Amino acid sequence: MSPLARRCFAEFLGTGLLVTVVVGSGIAAQALSIDAGLRLLENAAATAAGLAVLIVILGPVSGAHFNPVVSLADHYLGRRTRTGLSGRTLGAYVLCQTVGAIGGAVLADAMFAKAPVAWSQHRRSSPHLLLGEVVATAGLVLVIFALAGAKRTSQAPWAVGAYIGGAYFFTSSTSFANPAVTVGRAFSNTFAGIAPVSVPGFVLAELAGAVVGLGLLALLYPAAGVAADDVVVPQVGTSARA
Repeated sequence: MSPLARRCFAEFLGTGLLVTVVVGSGIAAQALSIDAGLRLLENAAATAAGLAVLIVILGPVSGAHFNPVVSLADHYLGRRTRTGLSGRTLGAYVLCQTVGAIGGAVLADAMFAKAPVAWSQHRRSSPHLLLGEVVATAGLVLVIFALAGAKRTSQAPWAVGAYIGGAYFFTSSTSFANPAVTVGRAFSNTFAGIAPVSVPGFVLAELAGAVVGLGLLALLYPAAGVAADDVVVPQVGTSARA
């Protein structure tokens, strides 16, 4: 397997398993708990822990982006210094992340004896939810790239996991912060799903959040672009631009 194919497979697998964790823990929480707050806490804790583990395992292979917004920001920041993802790798990453996310939702549904593909009926289109997605995504971009700019990527697994877990509660949208995950969650009519009609608004809000996050990063860490190869964690034995 070529280095790019191996990295793309890691992004496919990591994003897929992340969505499996999100959707699967949401289904389990709904079955086990009556209280809505407890369900959300269970879902958030499982997602934070699962994401941290996936970053540790797959980060050395692909950087553990698992998110088109992260990959796009990495490409944008690295374009002047020729670090970060190349345009070819960016396209491959986004495709693999999106397909992986859909597969992860199907897998979670199948594990819990749900219809493998059932469009979510959970509408999430209110303006305050879209604002929540802007905030959630801006914070995620800032956390990831600030760690890279400060050369503290060893802290990324727990820091990124903790941020996402916390953002489940401090954002109105419960912090999707990921276009691929948003698309994947539309394939599951469960606690963690999102209606297909709400997906475009969420994706646009996430892209807007990425712009805000990059703006904050430029103010706080203006040299972060030179560390683009180290996002989310450094890849071992290969360049992201290959």
